[in-house]
Amino acid sequence: MKQFFATCPKGLEYLLRDELMALGAVDVHEALAGVRFSGELETAYRACLWSRLASRILLPIAEFDAATDDALYAGVQSIDWSQHLAPHATLAVDANTAQSKLTHSQYLAQRVKDAVVDQFRQHGQARPDVDTEEPDVRINLRLRRDRATVSIDLAGAPLHRRGWRLTQGEAPLKENLAAAMLLRAAWPAMYAQGGALLDPMCGSGTLLIEGALMVADVAPGLRRDYYGFLGWKQHDIALWRSLLDEANKRAETGLPALRGCFFGSDGDPRMVQMAKRNAQEAGIAGFFTLDRHDALHVRPPAGFTHGLVITNPPYGERLGERESLPKFYRGLGETLRDHFTGWRAAVLAGDAELGRATTLRAEKKYTLYNGALETVLLVFELHARDATPREKPPLSPGAQMLKNRLEKNIKHLRKRLEREGVHAWRAYDQDLPEYAAAIDVYTDTAGATHLHIQEYRAPADVPAETARTRMREIARVAGEVFDTPRARIALKTRERGKGGSKYGQFDQRGEFIEVEEGGLTFLVNLYDYLDTGLFLDHRLVRGKVRELAAGRRFLNLFAYTATASVYAAAGGARDTTSVDLSGTYLEWASRNLALNGFSGEKHRLVQADAASFLQRTQERYGLIYVDPPTFSNSKRAEDFDVQRDHVKLLLACADRLTADGVILFSNNFRRFSLDRASLEARLAIENWGSGSIPFDFSRRANIHDCWLLRPHKATAAANPWENARIKQR
Repeated sequence: MKQFFATCPKGLEYLLRDELMALGAVDVHEALAGVRFSGELETAYRACLWSRLASRILLPIAEFDAATDDALYAGVQSIDWSQHLAPHATLAVDANTAQSKLTHSQYLAQRVKDAVVDQFRQHGQARPDVDTEEPDVRINLRLRRDRATVSIDLAGAPLHRRGWRLTQGEAPLKENLAAAMLLRAAWPAMYAQGGALLDPMCGSGTLLIEGALMVADVAPGLRRDYYGFLGWKQHDIALWRSLLDEANKRAETGLPALRGCFFGSDGDPRMVQMAKRNAQEAGIAGFFTLDRHDALHVRPPAGFTHGLVITNPPYGERLGERESLPKFYRGLGETLRDHFTGWRAAVLAGDAELGRATTLRAEKKYTLYNGALETVLLVFELHARDATPREKPPLSPGAQMLKNRLEKNIKHLRKRLEREGVHAWRAYDQDLPEYAAAIDVYTDTAGATHLHIQEYRAPADVPAETARTRMREIARVAGEVFDTPRARIALKTRERGKGGSKYGQFDQRGEFIEVEEGGLTFLVNLYDYLDTGLFLDHRLVRGKVRELAAGRRFLNLFAYTATASVYAAAGGARDTTSVDLSGTYLEWASRNLALNGFSGEKHRLVQADAASFLQRTQERYGLIYVDPPTFSNSKRAEDFDVQRDHVKLLLACADRLTADGVILFSNNFRRFSLDRASLEARLAIENWGSGSIPFDFSRRANIHDCWLLRPHKATAAANPWENARIKQR
């Protein structure tokens, strides 16, 4: 089993993760602009041949510290290049660096090349030549925080180059970004339902061609004649040929069954001809209808009542002028609304402002990167403007009271939310006893509002049907007040049954949104679990972690999704260790860290019970964050009760604390009482509870408690040898 890394444009990581898993990859984890995975060589070959989203497939062969160019040279020389590259073969080196002392990527590439070439010379062999276009072996160097990773680039050339593009326009859309747009818009499902694909600004035909090859089961790399492993000494020719044979058979089955449902147009006749030539080269021109039309005059093709309109309009960056674009986007929205009722539309807008200019309400918004440009993909379900909407019944007196209260809360909080840049907050918390729920608002990084509504336990004297009616009213009122469609409202209700009230079955969407907090970005899942991945009431606690973390080693127990570890890293922690018993949450934690640029050995993730970890480790930490559950009865660890066990837990933390260290202890047990008498002999205790409650939680100021615990100065001074040893670390 080998380890691999698939690179991709930012914003495609989760789609690529799912794609690689479908191709047989295991141990799959997202990172920033890529995905780590494991598998045999066949898995990597399949990824090169079948991935519609990856840019490159890298096989790491060495990792080492490289704070200087000499260290880099020595590390590369320590690799046995005769295992990868034959004498007289050709090579090329790609290098990128970030947050390292060595900052010039071109110089780094030169040093890597010199180290490889010199090794062959030292063994009396002919030196390999450089071929930057199609080398026998392409070497990739990634330098992050002075840590070098050297890999073999199995793709050799970017995988978005499918081999069918003969010509392109001034601002071409990369094929893997086009594939991501089609997948986000659920094109394969639309095709299965008999729908058509239409691009009113088709340019060189990228979206249409990708859409056709996708549903025809044609491997995206089937027409490529060059891969980076073809000249690699460990290349398995028989394996590769068998995969090509399989892909050819699938194409021979899929192409004849393809429906002629692909329609494109462009206002520039040269673009139309370009798209035709590319479609011919891809072998699918017979399924296309391409015409010259202005985008605002496009109409549904005859014989199709539904389908997907997908397009990549100008952004005002390279094509068109920004000042005229809002008018154009507005006209595009008018065309879609007036003529494509019953269709779905997907528009890759330059930014959220241009998206809003369409005057269409997006069901989904996704942040994608077109090269270095951050864009937003908007997905719309199109309904007729003049269709008479179903008249909603008037709000009940109670629901109207709820609406008034919610609007009052928003008015009270809005200015401070904007001033402090808060994008995830609590809008309502059982303000009216009859409407027993909490309403949390999440604004994602694309600007879309999502609501998370969680029902509290209803009193026993409230009939179940009454409780259900009130929850429906809460969802309706919140959707109206925040102008949020039902598809972006997560409603979690409690069910009565044996054993008392509990939450019902959760959705399994696997859908994450990105939310900004404190200048950092976190992944939130509103639907699949009881909690979303970001405890909103701990916003100030996380800020305290960042404040205290500078220069300290940070330990996060019961780490959950490691949001506190991200804050610690951002605050300048020397390193972070995040401990949790759940593999699911640690994977989520890894993604949160990577999303903010924190990865590698300095940011450890440990799957373990917190108590067991404290018993095993000999490390000492300058800041320990402890936010345990109220109760836990996991099969993989001893039962835990925060009231019963907190003294033992905190004293174990004190044993692992540096002389000037701090324990930040928090929990959400409403009836919790800190056993000061058992702790004060070892620790100075500061109650920080009131200062840790965010302003939007002021209506429930007892939602959590928080303490800062530090070793007594006398205790710290009593062991000067230990203090000196800690300083040396």
